Amino acid sequence: MQANETTANNEEILEKSPTGIQGFDEITFGGLPKGRPSIIIGGPGSGKTLFGMEFLVNGIVKYGEPGVFIAFEETEKDLEKNTASLGFGVKKLVEQNKLLIDHIRIEKSEIEETGEYDLEGLFIRLGSAIDSVGAKRIVLDTVESLFSGLSNEAILRAELRRLFSWLKEKGMTALITAERGTDTMTRYGLEEYVSDCVIMLDHRVNGQISTRRLRVVKYRGSMHGTNEYPFIIDTKGFQLMPITSATLDYIAPRERYSTGIHELDEMLSGKGFMKGSTIMLSGSPGTGKTSVACAFAYQVCKSNDRCLYFALEESPDQIMRNMESIGITLDSCIKKGTLRVHATRPTLYGLETHLSIMQRAIDEFNPNAVIIDPISNLISVGLESDVKALLTRMIDYLKNKQITTLFTSLKPLEMGGESAAQISSWIDTWISLTNKEINDDVVTKLRIIKSRGMSHTKKVKQLELSEKGITIK
Repeated sequence: MQANETTANNEEILEKSPTGIQGFDEITFGGLPKGRPSIIIGGPGSGKTLFGMEFLVNGIVKYGEPGVFIAFEETEKDLEKNTASLGFGVKKLVEQNKLLIDHIRIEKSEIEETGEYDLEGLFIRLGSAIDSVGAKRIVLDTVESLFSGLSNEAILRAELRRLFSWLKEKGMTALITAERGTDTMTRYGLEEYVSDCVIMLDHRVNGQISTRRLRVVKYRGSMHGTNEYPFIIDTKGFQLMPITSATLDYIAPRERYSTGIHELDEMLSGKGFMKGSTIMLSGSPGTGKTSVACAFAYQVCKSNDRCLYFALEESPDQIMRNMESIGITLDSCIKKGTLRVHATRPTLYGLETHLSIMQRAIDEFNPNAVIIDPISNLISVGLESDVKALLTRMIDYLKNKQITTLFTSLKPLEMGGESAAQISSWIDTWISLTNKEINDDVVTKLRIIKSRGMSHTKKVKQLELSEKGITIK
């Protein structure tokens, strides 16, 4: 956003500095307030320091804004080591004189609480650091260490306000880290009132599953998302996952994908699935959900498009072996590079980590179609409401990228309520598979419950699997 940009009513709009942190700039509609102080609050291990460092690194690499990191606890070498695994390249940026890290040691015994106590020495040091690299961004980590020797609340309040005012006068986009208080939001209960933006980080464990969450408590002069948003810290830094995108403005393609089964195409007005749509295959064990999903994957690859298959129940080799029994040779697609199978045990990670891994894989492979088989297995690592939130975010993400998505669900959707994850309203095409015993034989019945945007048969058909493939009668 450019300086002095105005609205139709000639009102100046608050400028923002993008953090480059995935998801955060989305919920804050642009990032942190430019030229103003913001504060990030959290307990030990919540990720405050890493958030601050990524904010500076992205400022340099993505937006050409040098930065200064003032550390009151960790040394420059400690910070370089602690961020090395995230690929921030801190040491290189310091060598290029684009980032300055200054460790200021605060000795509690050296602080004299007199009426003349002030931060002039700190201001001189900060000013020198800012000028040395031409900094536009600054991080102070942590504010408690700076004022650890003060017990006089009047002096503390005055100096804290003066620090924030000094940073504002220098035009610095500042991020100050702070520890959570016992009865107040911060330890001193003052920082959140003098900051223009307040961010809260939380790390909680429910049912032995760890979850990190972020909330923007306040943001002066700007709209912002007010929910709690799950986030993870992985090898690429922070990744924030909003519930859904801000608007429902994704494109709805009119082209079709063949299902890979001629008779099923005929049931869907003779053309198959809509591209960019979301498909659900639901059914009890042994009804052929994975087989139908793999037939679709094979068809996508035959058309020279890419398909990414997330297997949550079987290994890639087991899937390929089983599909060969019905004439589907997925290994040829893998060798060709049009199919990638990503197999993970659901209980290995929490829900947010699963979502992050899937998003990373999608961004790297850039598929035309995604299959998740089965989504019902995710319930083992989270509450049903959490699974619904995860799938809502995933579907929204895939629709915005116009990726055709197929889910399988072990639990029949028409039994026991709306669905295992209660997402039927998001589904464009919903196919139900059920086993029925007829004259001592078990047969699989297939019916299309709904298929938006196309005519489709309402008749119940019979699905058969054999060495000749999949047939529907």
